[in-house]
Amino acid sequence: MKRATITDPRASTDAHTSTDAYASVRPGRLNPADVLRLGLLGIRTRRLRATLSALGISLGIATLVLVTGIPASSQRALDDRLSALGTNLLRAHPQPDQKPPVALPEAAAEMAARIAPVTATGQVANTHQLVHRSDRTDPADGLGLTVLAADHDLLKVVNGRVRAGKFLDAATDGLPTAVLGHEAAARLGITRPLPGRQAQQILVGTTWFTVIGVLDPLPLAPDLDRSVLVGWKAAKQNLGFDGHPTVVYVKAREDAIEAVSSVLPATLYPQLPGLVQVSRPSDALAAKRAASSAFSSLFLGLAGVALLVGGIGVANTMYISVLERRREIGLRRALGANRGQIRGQFLTESVVLSLLGGLAGTLIGTLSTIAYAVYQGWHPVVPLTVLTAGVAGAVVIGMLAGVYPSVRASRLTPTQALATT
Repeated sequence: MKRATITDPRASTDAHTSTDAYASVRPGRLNPADVLRLGLLGIRTRRLRATLSALGISLGIATLVLVTGIPASSQRALDDRLSALGTNLLRAHPQPDQKPPVALPEAAAEMAARIAPVTATGQVANTHQLVHRSDRTDPADGLGLTVLAADHDLLKVVNGRVRAGKFLDAATDGLPTAVLGHEAAARLGITRPLPGRQAQQILVGTTWFTVIGVLDPLPLAPDLDRSVLVGWKAAKQNLGFDGHPTVVYVKAREDAIEAVSSVLPATLYPQLPGLVQVSRPSDALAAKRAASSAFSSLFLGLAGVALLVGGIGVANTMYISVLERRREIGLRRALGANRGQIRGQFLTESVVLSLLGGLAGTLIGTLSTIAYAVYQGWHPVVPLTVLTAGVAGAVVIGMLAGVYPSVRASRLTPTQALATT
């Protein structure tokens, strides 16, 4: 005999209600601020370990900045020394012993300046006059010196400096004034113009010129050391100068020096470019480029090693942190945290830890580079790209170093995590 089963309709209704209520419960979502707060939790509660971990990554980033900044400062000093040897200077002049002689245009320097990579030009012209210290000396003895008409821009093109007095300018261009090269001053017995005393004069041709300046030696243009430089207009007015330059000096960007050299003859003398000689780029330019290439390889190698060391340190710290905090992970999972939230917590902690270390390392590396460069007498050079790469590299390292520990933490079940002692 079967017993009748009596079902309470209210119990059935309550069961459906509780099931529907359970089904409607969804895991909570954390906003970015909550994730960041959780990521900082481990750093705040374990300050010593966080400091040591950040110190590891900061040393790696500081090493990156140092091994880049110090060689870059050294390379800058080397580049300055090599540039002083004329790595970007060209000298153009007509072929000698031509009949009739080749006469460059009077505006040759202006024509050369129209070439896009050219940064500065200057020109001189041989006046074919003799110079004497006195009108009592042998008229045929010019002391082996050359009298050159020079424009105002010549000195900056050949990296020259005035030892005493001043150089030719617009105010003295039409006046009978002269500037002596280093050796020319010694041969004439004029070491320097003396302020407050009567100006010293020299006889150029048949005209007395007042000495207004004496130059330091010119390594880039040694022929000018044995020259007497006079103004362009003064040479025309007093020395019978025809206005045609005999040498044109051209400064150009180093990366385009060969291209400028190839088009310079056609620019200065388009009718017969082959009659214009251009000095080849200095051997110092090849040395400078070779040094730059060597330094670049050194930067990449040392920077890679520094970043690798820092990344391994952060990864090791985060992995140990996961092992030590399994009970915390299990408790959070038991309270409803899902795997994505656990991954986000540990990944955020790793990135923040690396970011703090990267900022500290960038600051330490920059200050150390500046201090060392100043001590060596160099111009400090810390490339902005390196500073940016240091911080960005720290963030990337933090992300990569935190991926595996965060995934491992998220895979722990509450029972596995809470069962550890």
